[in-house]
Amino acid sequence: MKKFFSEFKEFISRGSVMDLAVGVVIGAAFQGIIKSLVDDVIMPLISLITGGMDFSNWYVVLGTIPEGVENNLTALKEAGVATFCYGNFISAIIYFLILAFVVFLLVKVVAKVKDFVPKKEEEAAEPTTKKCPFCCTEIDIKATRCPHCTSELAE
Repeated sequence: MKKFFSEFKEFISRGSVMDLAVGVVIGAAFQGIIKSLVDDVIMPLISLITGGMDFSNWYVVLGTIPEGVENNLTALKEAGVATFCYGNFISAIIYFLILAFVVFLLVKVVAKVKDFVPKKEEEAAEPTTKKCPFCCTEIDIKATRCPHCTSELAE
């Protein structure tokens, strides 16, 4: 049991899991912002363009409407009448597309920032080979005699 919990602790403390957790929290915050954008800004604009149509009131009644119940979505739901609310589905699709577009833009901006930040240059590794001054072939840096032309090399 101890091994299980130690493996779990190791899994949780990995950087990629923490990055995923941060992403989920930021995604939840974006969800609220995008939902407000769709519900409070875009849908009213679409309603204005389409002449006052409200997607949330687009529905089809599945079954019969009982007597005395008005034919509006709120009254039908209160009466327990089954309705197919395709207008809400259209709103959800618009919401998803906008959220996906915002995430796409965010990923593009982060990629641009990563490209903009100068990368650390790797330290130059010490050479492991040198050229023979007589035959110009590449030989080991510690060689005292060229294996190709057998010339003696100065240290």
